Amino acid sequence: MEKDSHSGIYLLPNLFTTASLFAAFYSLVASMKGQFEASIIAIFIGMIADGLDGRIARLTHTQTAFGAQYDSLSDMVTFGVAPSLLAYNLILSHLGKVGWLVAFVYTAAVALRLARFNTQLETADKKYFQGLPCPPSAAVIASFAWLCYQHEWQNIFVALLTAILSLITSTLMVSNIRYYSFKEVDFKGKVPFLYVLVMIILFVAIAADPSLVLFVGFTIYAISGLIMTLIVLQKVRKQRRNMEK
Repeated sequence: MEKDSHSGIYLLPNLFTTASLFAAFYSLVASMKGQFEASIIAIFIGMIADGLDGRIARLTHTQTAFGAQYDSLSDMVTFGVAPSLLAYNLILSHLGKVGWLVAFVYTAAVALRLARFNTQLETADKKYFQGLPCPPSAAVIASFAWLCYQHEWQNIFVALLTAILSLITSTLMVSNIRYYSFKEVDFKGKVPFLYVLVMIILFVAIAADPSLVLFVGFTIYAISGLIMTLIVLQKVRKQRRNMEK
C-alpha cells in the first residue's frame, strides 16, 4: 500500500514554532514564581523563534495550513497570555480587580487580532498588517515591564500607566490602522554596506540597555501606523479640496 505523502508535517518550521511555545510556557512559569526578568527574556526569545518559523517556511517552501494554525495557537500564548500575566503579576496587581480585567482585555485583543489575521490570510495585502501585530505589541508591554523591574517602579502611578499602555496597544491591535509588515525585505539579496553598519549599531545599543532600546524601538513602530494613517488622511483631504475647486 502506497504511503500518503500528505500525512506528515514539515519539521524545521514547526520546530521553531514549538520553541516559541516553549519559551512562552517558561515565561508563564517564571512569572508565577516571581522570576520576572527571566519571564521577560523568555517572551523575547519566543518572539525571535516566532519570527524565524515563518521566514524559514517561506525560504524552504514548507508553508502548510497546519503550520499556519499551529503558529497562530502558539502566538496566542507567546504574545497574549504570557505578556498579560507578566504585566499583572509584576505591576497590574496593584490595581486589584481592575488590574486583572485590563490583563484580560489585552489577552482578548490578541485573540481577536489573530482570528482576524487568520481569516484574511488569502486576501490581505502582504505589504501591510491591518492593526498592530501581536509581537510588537507584546514587546511594548514586556519591555516596559522590564524597565519597571530594573528601576523598581512599582506603585499605583506606574500600574495606571501600564494599564493605559495595555489598553492602547489592545485598541491598536484590533484597529484598522495599517502597519508595514517588512515581508518584502529580501534577506537573500545584497544590501548596501551602510545597512550592515546600522545593524551593528542596533545590536550594540540593545546590548547596552536592552529594556530601554527595545521599548523605544517597538513604541516607535506602534506609533508609525498612526503617523502613516494621518499622512494618508491628509492626502485624501487635499485631493478632495482640489476636486472641489
